[in-house]
Amino acid sequence: MRYVREYGRPADDDRGPVTEAPAVLFEIDELGWDDPVLEAHGDPGKISLYSSKFSELAVVPPFKYSYGGRLRGLLEVDQLRWVTDVLRAKPYSKSGWISLTVPGERPDAVPCLTGLAFRLREGRLTMTATFRSQNAFTCYLNYVPLRSIQCEVADDLGVGIGSMRVFVDVPHIYAVDVEKVDEILRLSEHDELGEGESLPGPAGRSGRDRGRLRPDRGRCAS
Repeated sequence: MRYVREYGRPADDDRGPVTEAPAVLFEIDELGWDDPVLEAHGDPGKISLYSSKFSELAVVPPFKYSYGGRLRGLLEVDQLRWVTDVLRAKPYSKSGWISLTVPGERPDAVPCLTGLAFRLREGRLTMTATFRSQNAFTCYLNYVPLRSIQCEVADDLGVGIGSMRVFVDVPHIYAVDVEKVDEILRLSEHDELGEGESLPGPAGRSGRDRGRLRPDRGRCAS
């Protein structure tokens, strides 16, 4: 959120005016719902709704697509099982990439999350999530369920869990949320829940905090 507020520019969107920032790449070492920033500023009422978006095969209103359906049944393919089989057969493979988009589908149904890449390195599973667009105000509601997907694949492979890399092509914040965002940033600075140390990223912007986003205690294989 701080990155979008500092580097963003005004833009248009179907849902109203937004602030858009340049593309960003960052890594999260560990993450869970008990993250101190999420506990302080997250919306617990939306956790179940967004989690179902990743777990249910059917589309859950008000969403226009289901990540669960695209991960486990896109074109009748269970992509998580497929990628697990690929890495089990060839642990060194760089082909563990799955797409969540379908050529020619309705523009309003193109998912924000467009692809996931899984790699085994040094006995740990790393994952890259690629977003065509991401609302920085609510992104955590996608990131924590994504972490559970990474944990699921790692558990199926019997390996440890590595970092989760996130690339966002168009990070943004809606104008209607700016006041809430600024208040969270102000309170986070006051409570010393800021970004922490930044990491250089090839998208031309620093990564996120390696020290504070670390509450994934005991949730995945290590």
